[in-house]
Amino acid sequence: MFHEHRDVIVKIKAQDKYFEKLFEKHNELDETIAQLEKDHANQFEIEKMKKEKLKLKDDIHTAILKYKKDNNL
Repeated sequence: MFHEHRDVIVKIKAQDKYFEKLFEKHNELDETIAQLEKDHANQFEIEKMKKEKLKLKDDIHTAILKYKKDNNL
């Protein structure tokens, strides 16, 4: 996720524990969703997790853009 911003993500994670938790939660959900889909689990639960993951992705992207703007990157 956001491979083009990897260097910025590393910097933000080092400075902002909240951002780091968002990023970790997104990755955890990604793994959980993949496993649930593999196991043919309840689609309602999977969709709920996908929506949460998308919200986290939006929050992460917003933080990246703010960091880049604030640091003239």
